[in-house]
Amino acid sequence: MQEMEVMEIFKRIGAYQQGHFKLSSGLHSAAYLQCALVLQDPVIAERICKTIAEKFRYDKPDIVIGPALGGIVFAYELARALGARSMFTERDASGKMTLRRGFFVNPSAKVLIAEDVLTTGKSTKEVMAVLAEDSIKPIGIACIVNRSSVPIDFGGIKHESLIKLSIPTFQEEHCPLCKEGLPIVKPGSRKE
Repeated sequence: MQEMEVMEIFKRIGAYQQGHFKLSSGLHSAAYLQCALVLQDPVIAERICKTIAEKFRYDKPDIVIGPALGGIVFAYELARALGARSMFTERDASGKMTLRRGFFVNPSAKVLIAEDVLTTGKSTKEVMAVLAEDSIKPIGIACIVNRSSVPIDFGGIKHESLIKLSIPTFQEEHCPLCKEGLPIVKPGSRKE
């Protein structure tokens, strides 16, 4: 799959949305990519994940792990394409990212992190911190869409995306959409 084909899918399904959004990172944007709408179709999800899997095929991950909620379906389908196990992290009652539900990662496992959309890398770094508690350094980070406006430092870990977009984001106090008085929507899963 080529980048233009994937963007066409996002647009056709209505997963590329325009308006005034508060992203999970807290930043504001005039565009939002709702990967859940794309991944709800198993045929499309399989095609996307097989394409991304090829970027990590020779790394031979044992486990693909994604942050809840956005990374769950993506991690599962990517793990299936790679012949690996799938897990996800989630927030505990205090809001800290953790492994629950009996998930356990052996310290010798080769772990690939799967995130649907990268903006600041916060959720991915939280998954990295969970793994670091057991001295596990991931072999890579896979994402469907990288919309970060500046390079994200993942400590030298290989990271690959299917789409790289340049979509401006703004701190609330500098947001031109707020200044225009446009109503804001918060479609992400993070509560803060």
